[in-house]
Amino acid sequence: MNTVVKIPAALLLISAVAAAAVPETVMVRSGRLTLRALLWRPQGRGPFPAVLLNHGSGRTPAELERLGPYERQADILGPLFARHGYVFLYLFRRGVGLSANQGANSVELMNREFAAHGQEGRNTLQLKLLESGEMSDATAGLAFLRALPGVDARDVAVIGHSFGGSLTFLLAEREPNLRAVVIFSGAGYSWDRSPELRARLLAAAARIAAPVFFIHAENDYSLSAGKALDARLQELGKPHRLKIYPPLGHTVDDGHRFLYLGVSDWEPDVFAFLDEHMR
Repeated sequence: MNTVVKIPAALLLISAVAAAAVPETVMVRSGRLTLRALLWRPQGRGPFPAVLLNHGSGRTPAELERLGPYERQADILGPLFARHGYVFLYLFRRGVGLSANQGANSVELMNREFAAHGQEGRNTLQLKLLESGEMSDATAGLAFLRALPGVDARDVAVIGHSFGGSLTFLLAEREPNLRAVVIFSGAGYSWDRSPELRARLLAAAARIAAPVFFIHAENDYSLSAGKALDARLQELGKPHRLKIYPPLGHTVDDGHRFLYLGVSDWEPDVFAFLDEHMR
């Protein structure tokens, strides 16, 4: 005799959420480097839309001591995107987090250059990093994500934060088939300090096809990047959106970390934007 056991819907929901909260650690080849990433998948068979996350420039030893490892940031975002039905790849680029043994991270390199050659030297190196090693890592992550079983390779978006926001904007210039781009606190620290970065990002706007959503908290280091790039896309007649949220926390550092600290504020807007342009 077969016995049918009915499982309460609430338990099924708890089980699905718990499964979505457990990431898979994957390897991503970028040239001679082997990067690590955390991958979250929604429940079901797919194919699913997918999102690549480009994090910031990394953390100094003092910042790691004060703020903790990057892996904690990934754990904030991964389960959220999986619950909304997106495959989510948090790639640790060279020198950061789970890829800490794959060279120096960008913040360390830029700090050294600043100490040796001042702001101008830092600005020059920053652009070089964005267009060389960091871009290679991001491109490798995007290719890995598109090739995953269960991912709709035609339905992929990229989200970037801070330095990773600049990287994402330049990646979108190279990748015309992205469905959507979301940039949190993009160039918040560097925009006002680097004429070179400003010129490069403004030039990239002309070659970006995907709709772009710029996001800042009002107490970010600077709001200039989002405002200027959004205005440039407006001039070019390209799809765009800008939203500046109320201040978060008590410092500019808190505001700059809006992606991780203000999830409940941006969640409805970002997923409405992604759902509109994907799926």
